[in-house]
Amino acid sequence: MKNKDNYNYLLADLSKLDGVGKKTVQILKKKKINNIFDLLWRLPKSYTDRTIITDINNLQIGKIQTLKLIPLKYQFPRIRNLPNKVKCRDNTGEIDCIFFNSYEGYVRKILPLNKEVTISGKITFYKNRYQITNPTYLSEDSSLIQKIENKYSLTEGITEKTYNKIINQILKNLPILNEWHDKEILKKFNNESWNNSIIKLHDPDNIQNYEAGFYKRLVYDEILAFFLVNSEIRKKIKKIKKLSKKFSEETQKKIINKLDFDLTNDQKKSLKDINKDLNSKSKMFRLLQGDVGSGKTIVSLLSALNVINSGFQVAFMAPTEILARQHFNLAKRLFPKNISIELLSSKSESYDKKRIIQNLKDSKINILFGTHAIFQKKIIFGKLGYIIIDEQHKFGVRQRKLLSDKGGDNCDVLLMSATPIPRTLTMSIYGDMDLSIIKEKPSNRKEVKTYSKLENKLDDVIKFVKKELKEGNQIFWVCPLIEESKKIDHQSSINKFKFLNKIFPNEVALIHGKIKNDEKEVILNKFLNKEFSILVSTTIIEVGIDFPNANVIIIENANKFGLSQLHQLRGRVGRGTKEASCILMFKSNLSNDAKKRINILKESNDGFKISEADMKLRGFGDLLGFKQSGIKNFKLADPIQNEDLFLLAEKQIKQIEYENKDIGKYKALLKLYDQADIINDMV
Repeated sequence: MKNKDNYNYLLADLSKLDGVGKKTVQILKKKKINNIFDLLWRLPKSYTDRTIITDINNLQIGKIQTLKLIPLKYQFPRIRNLPNKVKCRDNTGEIDCIFFNSYEGYVRKILPLNKEVTISGKITFYKNRYQITNPTYLSEDSSLIQKIENKYSLTEGITEKTYNKIINQILKNLPILNEWHDKEILKKFNNESWNNSIIKLHDPDNIQNYEAGFYKRLVYDEILAFFLVNSEIRKKIKKIKKLSKKFSEETQKKIINKLDFDLTNDQKKSLKDINKDLNSKSKMFRLLQGDVGSGKTIVSLLSALNVINSGFQVAFMAPTEILARQHFNLAKRLFPKNISIELLSSKSESYDKKRIIQNLKDSKINILFGTHAIFQKKIIFGKLGYIIIDEQHKFGVRQRKLLSDKGGDNCDVLLMSATPIPRTLTMSIYGDMDLSIIKEKPSNRKEVKTYSKLENKLDDVIKFVKKELKEGNQIFWVCPLIEESKKIDHQSSINKFKFLNKIFPNEVALIHGKIKNDEKEVILNKFLNKEFSILVSTTIIEVGIDFPNANVIIIENANKFGLSQLHQLRGRVGRGTKEASCILMFKSNLSNDAKKRINILKESNDGFKISEADMKLRGFGDLLGFKQSGIKNFKLADPIQNEDLFLLAEKQIKQIEYENKDIGKYKALLKLYDQADIINDMV
């Protein structure tokens, strides 16, 4: 295309393509192919070589082969539903071309008698004769047939021939875009242009050529575009001028001195970073990431107290009511008596709700705890200055952006996540935020000892449980299924509850995903208050609630869980001062990967190391929570395979930010990689 910046062609609707009607558009859109650009990333899986002409006497049944034939005779039966047949030959033998549901006139047109025609199709054999059924690759012009054609992962309703025609049409009309990379970057990719790289991506000779310059260039484009968007969001948030939160750290110091443990260096550094952001005139948008039990909550509460002392209100949101109440109770214990602390939940009495809503509006409440319900429209803060959101790793970039906007200009935002993830993933998922990481565990927290047991050793496990119960400890017993399944040989929580209830009558409770939220809260509270000794559960107990008396977790079919998920489950115990145990139960016929996962877990309590190993074993899309997280689904880039390119892009972004470079030259890149809805007012 002549217009060098004509990326609009690539972002055009599919209906703009020749030969693409409404039906084809609908089929493609079901596969999330919404424009021409999207089609380019459906990569060929293999190819069909139609270039070699084969004689009839050398044909191989079941293979796609290309022949040059002379049609000799038509057979058009008078009986409906019987196929039309054309007898053809070459110098070595005869073959029949069979047509179902084809009109006589059409057959005569495509296979004129006594004229050489090139045909390509799958060879079959019927009643001692070779056949090609419903051939679509045929022409008197052999150059139209003798080609190497890509095989794509096709959608039902689109033939390989049609799909190739569409792709070839796009490649023919590819616009020549202005280059956005510097010469130094291009050298790393053999100076491949974007246009040539796309063409090579669909060249049959290059299928799965992941180390080639053209492929890496396109991977890098994708990573850089994503990082640029995150950088622009960070810059935009930093440009928002807010009232600086002025406070003395004296109250913070008094509380720290009263704690029965010392803050770790990571906790001190994170608190310092957060306080610096709160003191600044730029809006804070920060993620506090830490392993299970690393002490994120105390850091967030200390920073909340500083905000309150500066004259602003704080909203503290947790994913469940029981976790919100846990944070509320901790704040009650820690904060001075003159701080007004409230909890808003579904269990709050109508009178209390009205009182809280009014007092919030009148700025009489300093900090409010609750679930996402505290952000309902009817709930208005008089002077909201800080939003803390716990365990919200499922928020995507757009949701976080909306959240940042919601609090207003003077409102700082802190998100917390107990899901440790590798650095390349952190860059991908949370690149729009500033980041504080807590890796160290408090010195008073003991490591959870992890054991593995064959499921036929259940009697040994029961003996261990009896001993723990005698010492006054509580037990989590996790099963992968709610109910028994005929298809999957996994332990069900309902069956395990019945089994354990016979051994430990009136001491066992059960929760799973089908139980209503209100009932779950009641059961969890009863377990917290030691009304039950054993809690049988599915994986819904992952979220970071403190059960200080729960010292043992038993996980059935442990080999069926990912490493990160097992680590999160293990983090439910050992939150008190006693030593804790995790027992992984499994069947004897383990895969090599399952054995590796169990051994890694037994050897380490470091969530960051574990998640790195998990990502290498399972791939980044499968890590805990990220399938449902709204994580950017890269078209080509992979945080494991392309770690070097992620680090290169990070370095380039830092340089762009440091030098405050204009990103205008990246306009086409940003538009193409589907980011216009986030940054349309930025470039």
